Amino acid sequence: MATQLSIPLFPLNTVLFPGGTLRLQIFEVRYLDMIARCMVEDAPFGVVLLTHGQEVRAPEMVEQFTEQGTLATVHDSVSDTPGLLQVTCRGGSRFTVLASERRSNGLWQAEVELVADDRAVRVPSELQGASDALERVMISLAAVPQDRWPLLPPFHLGDCGWVANRWCDLLPLSNQQKHDLLTLDNPLIRLELMHDMLDEHGLITS
Repeated sequence: MATQLSIPLFPLNTVLFPGGTLRLQIFEVRYLDMIARCMVEDAPFGVVLLTHGQEVRAPEMVEQFTEQGTLATVHDSVSDTPGLLQVTCRGGSRFTVLASERRSNGLWQAEVELVADDRAVRVPSELQGASDALERVMISLAAVPQDRWPLLPPFHLGDCGWVANRWCDLLPLSNQQKHDLLTLDNPLIRLELMHDMLDEHGLITS
């Protein structure tokens, strides 16, 4: 039976993938309170893609967002300035919104059903180029401070879903493209699509 949760939502102009990294600067009271509660309770919130409205609250505007999203948990936080919180979050399981309501403070609360995580599928030889290219990118990032790395360990370069998701994070795809890939349940097909895109841009070496 599918797992259901009651979670707060954070509609954003971005798509978070399982295992991905999301860095946020929080200053709105509704989200400062949400993040604080999630940290105290060690609980996730949900990231969904905005389809109408904006990230910063506008009283006359009611946000609209996709029904599919990804759980996010706080990995690290820094508060050097009063009223401003910088957080690094990690993507978890995908979910589908069953019902949602906007509370008086503007925060969305939702009942969601978790989507099964990608099954482990080893990268086949014909798609190994996508994994090799990702490894080269990771090596090239060695000089980047660890707190700015776009990838969080553990690294799974032999797994189709993980490699495909990391390319979804790194490539300049449109939000609609990313959302379509997020909702694609087959990790092998997702990697095939990313491999073709990398090949078209000359990023796959023989």
